[in-house]
Amino acid sequence: MLKNRTRTPLGIAFWIILCAYLNCAGWILSALHQLNAVGYAVILLVGAALGFVWWRQAKAGEPSGSWVSTFKARFRRSFPRAFLVLAAMAFLGGLIYPPTNYDALSYRVPRILNWLAEGQWHWIHTEFHRLNSRSVGFEWVSVPIIALTKSDRLLFLINIISYLLLPGLIYSVFTRLGVRRRVAWHWMWLLPTAYCFLLQAGSIGNDLFGAVVGLAAVDFALRARVSSRVSDVWYSCLAAALLSSGKTSNLPLLLPWAIVILPTVPLLFKKFVPSIAVGMVAVGASFLPMAALNYKYCGDWTGLATENWQTNKQSPLFFIRHNILLIGLQNVVPPVFPMAKAWNRMMMKVIPPSSLQVLETNFEPGGAHLALGEMQIEEDAGLGLGISVLLVAGVIASLRRSKAAGSNLQTQPVGKGYRTAVLMSPFISLLAFMAKSGLTTAARLLTPYYGLLIPVFLVGRGNEGLVRNVWWRRFALLLFIAAGMLLIISPARPLWPARHVLAMAPNRQNPLLQRAQSVYTVYGERANGFAPILEKLPPEATVLGLISFDDPETSLWKPFGSRRIKHVLQKDTAEDLRDRGIKYVLVSSEQFSLHYTEPFEEWLGRINAEVVQVIRLNLRASRGESEWRLVKLKSVETKKN
Repeated sequence: MLKNRTRTPLGIAFWIILCAYLNCAGWILSALHQLNAVGYAVILLVGAALGFVWWRQAKAGEPSGSWVSTFKARFRRSFPRAFLVLAAMAFLGGLIYPPTNYDALSYRVPRILNWLAEGQWHWIHTEFHRLNSRSVGFEWVSVPIIALTKSDRLLFLINIISYLLLPGLIYSVFTRLGVRRRVAWHWMWLLPTAYCFLLQAGSIGNDLFGAVVGLAAVDFALRARVSSRVSDVWYSCLAAALLSSGKTSNLPLLLPWAIVILPTVPLLFKKFVPSIAVGMVAVGASFLPMAALNYKYCGDWTGLATENWQTNKQSPLFFIRHNILLIGLQNVVPPVFPMAKAWNRMMMKVIPPSSLQVLETNFEPGGAHLALGEMQIEEDAGLGLGISVLLVAGVIASLRRSKAAGSNLQTQPVGKGYRTAVLMSPFISLLAFMAKSGLTTAARLLTPYYGLLIPVFLVGRGNEGLVRNVWWRRFALLLFIAAGMLLIISPARPLWPARHVLAMAPNRQNPLLQRAQSVYTVYGERANGFAPILEKLPPEATVLGLISFDDPETSLWKPFGSRRIKHVLQKDTAEDLRDRGIKYVLVSSEQFSLHYTEPFEEWLGRINAEVVQVIRLNLRASRGESEWRLVKLKSVETKKN
């Protein structure tokens, strides 16, 4: 059994290598100005050859067996079968529907399209600085899919693969940190039902990706302590690099990884030259290149200086205190919460005006007001009420036992004191996150943290008796059912004809029905939210100027490769626009009034333009319709006349 536990999980290792390879490939192709389909075709052919050689060497000495029999044996019980059903449902949703993740459509996919249009990474001319300063690890894995398919429809496969890798990683990390095997086996299937994991499985959000590489980084480091294989150290370093490049909010998680990897560093000297090569790949796949570019272009390695965030900075204790309350609430909200509006109104009354003013200065509006949504959605979901209840039950059960949790040597490759340090270090990372974060979606951003935070709640011996209880197992199965129901009714990818049924429902004047129809309609049209404008664009508008901020501009690029979107700044003159090939500018009236200091009519006169279309769009259910104006620059001759 111990030999099996030290065997390298080749599927996870291959995924880590592939993602690190694509990250480095993106930077290399950018440096060569060959960030395009041809460049990626060459890179992928070279990678396939190298991958074949690696796979043959890695498989050498591994016992052979039928994957069919292995599959049947693994999924013959109710928990793994339930997980498989959820994974299939998530895959079906991703296959049927185009991506609707708001952050992806507003800046992560558009930044990729900008890079491909230039044939390289570049600092984009924009006031929406997330296009430039945010981490690029997930994007570099996405670029070849868009470059080769001219579509974003297959990007969800990145998260489906990540989701399928979760159970094995959870079991391995949990047992190596002292969670008893029976407990870890149940939780390896149960934890992926947490809404932050489940709702991103068919999505193109980038938090699930970070959760998998974060667990892999710690897992391979723990394996290396037992196996003494330098290859496990290499995989761990590559996974940690990907963790850092996924999101800057993941950076505190490098602390538990550093504690685990430190004792294995001497193994690197056994194969020093290959270790140097792996280290160079890890640097290329990490946040370091983006940190250097942020420092070059805005003088701040994090890139936050470009966003002018938290100008009235409070003490870290202030942020920690409010984030504990915010994260706690977001993790216990039920999957459907019809009382959300009443709750949000109550919070506006309960929070003292003086405190509210300070909170609004340092937190995004939803976070400042402790606002909750009517349904768990991928943009803000945490663990969910059910998982939180079972974790609390586990702690209570363990506290009832007089003796501390025990574990056999096969599941405890590290000493007790060292294991305690590893178990507690993620909480230091959590404090570092909470001391800085002023974001509304804190529970969702902690998705990569949960897999390393939860083991400390499960190491108690009482958990082994708890998972044997009939009530616990029945409650856990109810969580699988609730998770499946949430996938079915999810506004992003409903597995029922939501819009058709709601349109035919009686009593359509009911406020709840109207709200549901609005939400499903906005999500259903988000991927092509700008379609009404595209229909009115003249054929010559192959370059379209855009005055916008945090709007899902991806649909303006469709079909990919047919049009380019270039952001317009207030300082831009008519000559600047013409030099950039811009004849038409799409203007968000709302964002123009917020970010431009001159009146709209004066701006029109300054750039010698006229409004040719006024269109109203509903891009966010919470914001309602907004006005957009299509502006045409007059010719130079017209201006002279």
